[in-house]
Amino acid sequence: MPFQLPQTPLPVVLTVLVFTAVYVGVVLPAVWSRKPARRQAALKVLAQLLDTLRLRRRR
Repeated sequence: MPFQLPQTPLPVVLTVLVFTAVYVGVVLPAVWSRKPARRQAALKVLAQLLDTLRLRRRR
């Protein structure tokens, strides 16, 4: 019997991929980078993303 992956809806997969990309690309550098410039840049991007999400929820 071959191994079969469960069928997951595409929107769920895309949401998980986007969340993972943002977490690895923005949140982790903002927290664990040794370089202050990289931490500051990651924090600015994170703040912009969060502000965008807040604006969309208010609408």
